[in-house]
Amino acid sequence: MVVVVLEEMRIRSLGVIDDAVVELSPGFTAVTGETGAGKTMVVTSLGLLLGGRADPALVRIGAGKAVVEGRVSVPADASAAVRAEEAGAELDDGALLISRTVSAEGRSRAHLGGRSVPVGLLAELADELVAVHGQTDQQGLLKLTRQRQALDRYAGDAVAVPLAKYAEAYRRLRVVTAELDEITTRARERAQEADMLRYGLDEIAGVEPRAGEDTELAEEAERLGHAEALSAAATAAHAALAGNPEDPEGIDAATLVAGAQRALEAVRSHDPALAALADRIGEIGILLGDVAGELAGYADDLDADPLRLAAVEERRAALGALTRKYGEYEKGVAAVLAWAERSAARLTELDGDDERIGELTAERDALRIELGGLAQALTDARTEAAERFAAAVTAELASLAMPHARVSFDIRQTEDPEGVEVDGRTVAYGPTGADEVELLLAPHPGAPPRPIAKGASGGELSRVMLAVEVVFAGTDPVPTYLFDEVDAGVGGKAAVEIGRRLARLAKSAQVVVVTHLPQVAAFADRQLLVEKTNDGSVTRSGVKVLEGEDRVRELSRMLAGQEDSQTARAHAEELLAAARADA
Repeated sequence: MVVVVLEEMRIRSLGVIDDAVVELSPGFTAVTGETGAGKTMVVTSLGLLLGGRADPALVRIGAGKAVVEGRVSVPADASAAVRAEEAGAELDDGALLISRTVSAEGRSRAHLGGRSVPVGLLAELADELVAVHGQTDQQGLLKLTRQRQALDRYAGDAVAVPLAKYAEAYRRLRVVTAELDEITTRARERAQEADMLRYGLDEIAGVEPRAGEDTELAEEAERLGHAEALSAAATAAHAALAGNPEDPEGIDAATLVAGAQRALEAVRSHDPALAALADRIGEIGILLGDVAGELAGYADDLDADPLRLAAVEERRAALGALTRKYGEYEKGVAAVLAWAERSAARLTELDGDDERIGELTAERDALRIELGGLAQALTDARTEAAERFAAAVTAELASLAMPHARVSFDIRQTEDPEGVEVDGRTVAYGPTGADEVELLLAPHPGAPPRPIAKGASGGELSRVMLAVEVVFAGTDPVPTYLFDEVDAGVGGKAAVEIGRRLARLAKSAQVVVVTHLPQVAAFADRQLLVEKTNDGSVTRSGVKVLEGEDRVRELSRMLAGQEDSQTARAHAEELLAAARADA
């Protein structure tokens, strides 16, 4: 039972399509039409809904933007629905609405369940919803990387678990090797750096600067350099406040304030206001006395020793030399001390190079041994899975009019003295292990197995890809499969067998096929016709469901290019009858 179904797509201003609605259903749907009618735009539209690259060249000439909207029925507990709701999307009566807009300027926007989302989220959901296969995917199957990925996907956890461990060890080995290379190749530079740091630290240690010392010395130098002026000013200020013993007739501030207080004390009982003022004048007298005392002490303690001034300036010069070398003038000694702290840590690191090299070398060697063991585990798991995978694909090919074809895998390693040890040999390795995986095809008895890139025709490659996908459907299924001319290069009996196999696949999944072969279309549960109007566009009414006589006419056209040919009609009816009998 299919629980996730692509129900409908609306396409506007995309390629030759002006405005069309593609209504889909569970089971097998075939999309047909004249060459150039826009069938491939169905695949392109679905690709956009699934986070594919937005090409502004797809926007219909004269339109400002292309819009594709899709409706996918998704159970609320499906992982795709849960992920969509986490992104803020809402289900609409059990369906997920997806929208993609591409402007003629190249801007692209995506919406999911009424919420604007990153295009990457659509691609993430696509992995769980739809498998899209076109002619480019057939070419992709020729790449060794894709063939290894297909085998790993089929193997499941048997490969995925050791591969995850291998990938982590491989990542760590790269980090360790890079650090080891950096230390060893830059040994001379690092030794020179250590010598420079050691010299600087020794120079700073010889001066022994203290935090804030430069500020204190600057203040002391200023004071010592103006000692006479400071002493004279303090003495004059003291005399003005407390009087000069050598001038008994002089008037000082303390005497005047005391007189003012006595004048008010005599009448304070007559007015509270004057009493308060008398108290405040008394406080002023006390304050004047305190200041005068501090001025006298300052003058007595002031050191005008030129030797001390010379020592201070010498110390400042030493600190200034350090600042120019190891700090910043504005920050002074603080910058020098910060440099010393950083440099001491760096020197400790550099002085530990020999020990670090030993540690890294040991870790590198251990990781290489670990990688060798994990690579061996991957090889064993892939070899075991390859036998099952090849047997399953070979069995499927028998159902696709290739009864004598045999598929196998060549899993090999390349010797490399700098590699890791696998099965007693030192071989090259990479982020996915040490294996090179290649899919081989022997199309008929007596033919040697050859890489499918060299030994398979276009039609054979189409069937191999379909067989691989059918095998995946039994082990790692997705709800919807969309094939764009998977029958390319195929005809006759092989085409009938492809149609029959797609119909079987549709019993457990939704299958949508863009095809030009009547033998394939005849097996569909539903057939959609894409047709242009006279002005060369595809409108809403240009994608319609074919039933009864209309379907016979379309199959006749596909068979003979003539809808009204009696021979073609008879053949079309025969195809439909055979397909129904096979269902």
